[in-house]
Amino acid sequence: MRHHFSLPRSKRLAIIAAGIAMTGGAGWLAYAQVGGERGIAPIASSTDIEVSGIEVDVKADSGLEAREEAWREAQVKAWEKIDGPSLPDSQIESMVSAIVIERERLGPKRYVATLGVVFDRARAARYLGAEGRSRRSAPMLLLPVTMSGGTALVYEQRNPWQRAWASYQAGASQINYVRPSGAGGDSLLLTFGQTGRRSRVWWRDILDDFGAADVLIPVAELHYTFPGGPVEGRFTARHGPDSQFLESFTLTAENPEQLPAMLGQAVQRFDAIFTEALADGTLRPDPTLNVRMGDLDPAIARLVELGRRLKAQDAAAAERAATPTAESDGTITAAPIDRPPPEGSVALYTVQVATPDAPSFDEAMAGIRGGQGVRAIGVRSTAIGGTTVLTVSYAGSINQLADALRQRGFNVRRGDNALLISR
Repeated sequence: MRHHFSLPRSKRLAIIAAGIAMTGGAGWLAYAQVGGERGIAPIASSTDIEVSGIEVDVKADSGLEAREEAWREAQVKAWEKIDGPSLPDSQIESMVSAIVIERERLGPKRYVATLGVVFDRARAARYLGAEGRSRRSAPMLLLPVTMSGGTALVYEQRNPWQRAWASYQAGASQINYVRPSGAGGDSLLLTFGQTGRRSRVWWRDILDDFGAADVLIPVAELHYTFPGGPVEGRFTARHGPDSQFLESFTLTAENPEQLPAMLGQAVQRFDAIFTEALADGTLRPDPTLNVRMGDLDPAIARLVELGRRLKAQDAAAAERAATPTAESDGTITAAPIDRPPPEGSVALYTVQVATPDAPSFDEAMAGIRGGQGVRAIGVRSTAIGGTTVLTVSYAGSINQLADALRQRGFNVRRGDNALLISR
């Protein structure tokens, strides 16, 4: 049974901002962390079929005639590129909803360009069959990392790699991208440091905030050779909370002015990598991030429900024990902890555990939960970098609980009415 202890993102950011404002009156620091022009809203994605990178070079009696002929040629080339059946040019043209000009040069009698052609999916799907109705992935949170000049950026400030992903028309992709704008608190939550965390508690918190099931990490390492010179890019595709490597490639822009075009090409390469990983089964949500009651085996679900009922019974018994009765003359006495509770019942014990980092918290919870006789765990206070205080429901005495934790590999020290454990 997994416990998730976190505040909603809006409340968490409000607490951070309030804390900064209270320390030394430096309230302006809160705005400096989340304010300013740092967000780029993604373009609205349609489900139309976009084919990019169509190169044309046409000569005619005038530049306008050359452009019209080039656009008709681009439509036919794009239709062939997606393996469309042989159709008249006029019928192909009737399915085109837009022409995207990526680069163009218009002369007196010549037109040279690189174009994108967008086909209306409703009209084209009847000819493309299954190609027009491909399945999509689960929602994937996108963290585009830019590494340049010894720094690593995600959404801390606007950057060309973020803009390339925000401009990408992802509606026709099989990957269901969740693309944050990077404004406001996004720059605090979605950082390069987050990509190195392995704690499922931290990741589940972030993914829940954005309605995603897993994470995609496209990394762009940019090297500027000299001012105004070529820009070398090494790109690495990673996936999941463990930053699983998928594939890498390199591209080069002739100069900084060509950088947006290179990054746009890189985005398309990444989409192809992610799509291939989806097809071969590599790109699927990490099961450790999405364990919910609806996914559990029915037998395990019954055990979990039984544990919840036992926990409720324990709470009710503890409340009755703390209530003065006529026989006790209003005196409350603590239950003896050196001998086991009555058979068939459990006792509540305080356990303090050293949690220097998030992974140690997860390991401690899993280790205690696996102890023989442990029925349930409640968290009274969480301190990453300090000592976390837990309440453990255990069918035995405190000495027996200490022995059970030692068998799980913990160093155990006993106090008067609590245990202090560590790895």
